[in-house]
Amino acid sequence: MTRYIFITGGVVSSLGKGLGSAALGALLQARGYRVRLCKLDPYLNVDPGTMSPTQHGEVFVTDDGAETDLDLGHYERFTGVPARKNDNITTGQVYTEVLGKERRGDYLGATIQVIPHITNEIKDFIHEKEGTADFVLCEIGGTVGDIESLPFLEAIRQFGNEIGRDDAGYPRAVFVHVTLLPYIPAAGELKTKPTQHSVKELMGYGIFPQILLCRADRHIDVAERKKIALFCNIDEKKVIPALDVSSIYEVPLSYHAEGLDHQVMDAFGIKDIANLDLSIWEEIVTRIKEPEGQVKIAVIGKYTELADSYKSLNEALQHGGIANFVKVKLEFIESSVFEKEDPSKHLQGIHGILVPGGFGMRGSEGKIKAVQYARERKIPYFGICFGMQMAVIEASRNLCGIDDATSSEFDEDGKVGEHVVGLMTEWDQDGAKVAGTDKDLGGTMRLGAYPAKLLEGSKVAEIYGSTEISERHRHRYEVNVNLKEKLEENGVLVSGLSPDGLLPEIIEIPDHPWFIGVQYHPELKSKPFDPHPLFVSYIKAAVQQSRLV
Repeated sequence: MTRYIFITGGVVSSLGKGLGSAALGALLQARGYRVRLCKLDPYLNVDPGTMSPTQHGEVFVTDDGAETDLDLGHYERFTGVPARKNDNITTGQVYTEVLGKERRGDYLGATIQVIPHITNEIKDFIHEKEGTADFVLCEIGGTVGDIESLPFLEAIRQFGNEIGRDDAGYPRAVFVHVTLLPYIPAAGELKTKPTQHSVKELMGYGIFPQILLCRADRHIDVAERKKIALFCNIDEKKVIPALDVSSIYEVPLSYHAEGLDHQVMDAFGIKDIANLDLSIWEEIVTRIKEPEGQVKIAVIGKYTELADSYKSLNEALQHGGIANFVKVKLEFIESSVFEKEDPSKHLQGIHGILVPGGFGMRGSEGKIKAVQYARERKIPYFGICFGMQMAVIEASRNLCGIDDATSSEFDEDGKVGEHVVGLMTEWDQDGAKVAGTDKDLGGTMRLGAYPAKLLEGSKVAEIYGSTEISERHRHRYEVNVNLKEKLEENGVLVSGLSPDGLLPEIIEIPDHPWFIGVQYHPELKSKPFDPHPLFVSYIKAAVQQSRLV
């Protein structure tokens, strides 16, 4: 029998519902239960794939090729359970599906309404998870009171009533509400009124939360917890402080110390609580709090004003630090700066340079200069997706003598230079440009997991410990495989290819301390307890570099 936990949020956005859901999933796993996490997003976009990272944060890509909310990255990093396409749904997807059914006549001429048709579609999405885990944790995006969230709240209310109770009379669905207790300096106290109003509004929708997860930046005393319990019609023990901690990986330990997992078990009437093993999280937190050194990594990007734009990347770099017992300090630098200024001005004392994924021409020349700086100064360089393409353009210009090397992404009319990077459909087998394919953007997007074969004896084969890998992709443009021979003649090894040998997946410079570019996104599969080998190796190289500086 599957049990369901619905996580809602109130008072303000960005309270950490996704992180709280992931941490609770990790706690349930630590007791031996199978978990699955999913997200209901209230925005009208069909998916976040076309949304600006500076508005919504990164796009997290699953093995099966879905572009999803970044919270699914939290779910994977904390539980190790691979996210799937049907673990994230948006209002846009719901309406698209319902309207498609209406057009096909599936509703037999009925008047289509939010209730029951939209809410039924949402409930069907949740029902699909039945039997796939012991606990399904379902996060509702947005904030209670937002008009966009109303169909989702109504759907989970109906869902909770419909699945009812187990044979012992305990609910099969439990509602957890994440809320905020703001501290007012002038009054010198935490205020409970916003939480009271948020819970009252949630109750107005027919949802009565059994557990409150109260965010605060300081201790919540017993009197305040009693007050919240009284006004919110809830057991005092189920008012759980969710205090700020120094690392997100401390959250499972913090929530366990406050009794969250015990109270969830109690709400479901589970008496024979399995033994808890949190040793893996204790070890991770110890390594974070007691590092043996520090390295500085410069991330040269174009969405640097919002850290969440590179959320999985930031975490994967930290995972590399955990594996190497060091703290990783990230320096975010807007790439366009290097188009006007000498990179050395900004990269003094840096132990590693990383150019992440991105789209569009803006800032690209600055990234190319950053690549050149790393290559010539022998600083560990990691190029991811767009970062690999910029490395190829830099090598083509400065090593291979192709002065006008560029990407067709920057040259839609085909008049600017020689395209060493282009759409997958852009070249024929002889390397000649194929006309008319540049605009077919949707048909050329590679999304999800694809296999690759690594060159025996290469650095990446050594790092992976294998010559066959599978990694997640999200891109339209590829390095022209016909450039392979010229690159290798000039010291740049194409060490990874698609199984058919047509798509370069990895480049490396053997005569360099650490210079690797990959067409895929390895950060999406990294976890604190299972760090991605490329990030472990990269940070190790940065540690060695730090001893030379």
